[in-house]
Amino acid sequence: MGILSWIVMGLIVGLVAKFIMPGKDPGGIFITILLGIAGAFVGGFIGSFLGLGSITGFNLGSIVLAIGGAILLLILYRVIKK
Repeated sequence: MGILSWIVMGLIVGLVAKFIMPGKDPGGIFITILLGIAGAFVGGFIGSFLGLGSITGFNLGSIVLAIGGAILLLILYRVIKK
């Protein structure tokens, strides 16, 4: 995937993760994109480690792994914040 694809996927994944876990988190659209991109990396790493697959592009499996990673990052942020 190219850099533009990562940015678009990061935006989509970040928005979905924030929709699933609403709350007062800092940042605007750029933080949401970064959350989604980082979530894709985390989800891809965990998915590869567990043998579930990896982030390969815009397909359902990749998006689910990326959303899972972004939600995990949101949970960790909220735990550390408290």
